[in-house]
Amino acid sequence: MKSVLPELDRVTAEERSSIERIRTSALRSFATYGASATSLRTVAESAGVSVGLVQHHFANKAGLVKAVDDHVLGVVISIIAQPMSGPPADSLNEMGSRVTQFVAEHPDVVDYLGRALIDGSPLGVMIFDTLVGTGTARWHQRSERGETRPDVDLTWATINSLVLALGTLILRTHVERHLPEPLSTPAQLERWEASVNILLREGLFRRVGDDQIL
Repeated sequence: MKSVLPELDRVTAEERSSIERIRTSALRSFATYGASATSLRTVAESAGVSVGLVQHHFANKAGLVKAVDDHVLGVVISIIAQPMSGPPADSLNEMGSRVTQFVAEHPDVVDYLGRALIDGSPLGVMIFDTLVGTGTARWHQRSERGETRPDVDLTWATINSLVLALGTLILRTHVERHLPEPLSTPAQLERWEASVNILLREGLFRRVGDDQIL
């Protein structure tokens, strides 16, 4: 996706600050109310700038939406979609840490991504397909390293992993009603990561033949 802000590297520090403040305000409003329900005036007021300055940097609402989409896609790719480290790194722990880092450091991006996935927007489709592609490659690497059971369906291993992560993020407000504190707190992120890692690595049910009674 080509950026709508090709001048960003050539602007002054003050202009860069205004651009990032406007984009952040738009991101938060789009995540909460949706892009269609957010006006340039609303974004400008939230960012503490004039509507004219928003138009100066982003031209129009479509330009602002694209700038937000570019930013969200860049964050997801930089944190989640990068290749795994080579052995002897634990790929499951590594990916779990990336996801919790994403939630902790970019809560507004998480909320916007959830809306994009639910709405089926072009950004949501692109991010989901990107994560499926990188996830599939990741699970094939694990299989080639001998880390997975030979009977594992690698396609569904990819999809199930995404569902565990994205489903929790999309349903976060409901999930948090059953937690003692917000999901984004360090303690809850640690609980979530550990639980998902156990689920993926060991499963929840004892196998037939285990010493203990099922």
